[in-house]
Amino acid sequence: MAKFVKAVLFDLDGTLIDTAADFVRIIGKMSAENNWQAPHEADIREQVSAGASAMVQLMLRHNEQLGVSEEQLLAFRQQFLDDYEADICVDSCVFAELEEVLTTLERQSVPWGIVTNKPRYLSEQLLKVMNLEERCSVLVCPDDVSRPKPDPEPMYLALEKLAIPRGAAGSVLYIGDHVRDIEAGAAADMPTILAAYGYIPPEDQNNLKKWGADYIIDTPAQLRELLLNSGKFEYL
Repeated sequence: MAKFVKAVLFDLDGTLIDTAADFVRIIGKMSAENNWQAPHEADIREQVSAGASAMVQLMLRHNEQLGVSEEQLLAFRQQFLDDYEADICVDSCVFAELEEVLTTLERQSVPWGIVTNKPRYLSEQLLKVMNLEERCSVLVCPDDVSRPKPDPEPMYLALEKLAIPRGAAGSVLYIGDHVRDIEAGAAADMPTILAAYGYIPPEDQNNLKKWGADYIIDTPAQLRELLLNSGKFEYL
């Protein structure tokens, strides 16, 4: 029997939008400015979900800069964020196949939204540049709550903004590529889909089933098929 769905929520980086190429570009720029060698692209992608500090620390470790002070680390992190904000979308794009998902949901008047741990000022700017700002029915960022994911508070806020009662959370899908996404969705009683094509470090690859997602999807094309053509979901 198909499950009735009232809304679909996505994590941002690594789930709905492939932002890694822009982070690779910025780390490459910072490395060149310091006459360092940039880490491998794959290594940077694996750190995206861990945030700016993790990507900066990867760059420093890769170049054996182990004596950097906390003050210097914060300065590198701020430079990273400033460079990203200044040129936020050179190579970022909606993951292949997911544009069809968004347009199909919109055509059926099913709201879709984003619950992310990316700061609001960067999330809003990215969505605006990508012409997704008006299409996205709800955006919840860590700035909006006292406890970000993996706490369910951001999920509850998304429900509130969509005017969906908490008791109907089972009709809202949440899709993410990090264990905190699955934990937050499950804690809010939402069916969860793990986007295993996202930014997942190799050491976590063998543990994905332990995260407890209702579905594990290996490619954006498989996600499209699950959401639109599998018969598992019916949209209200």
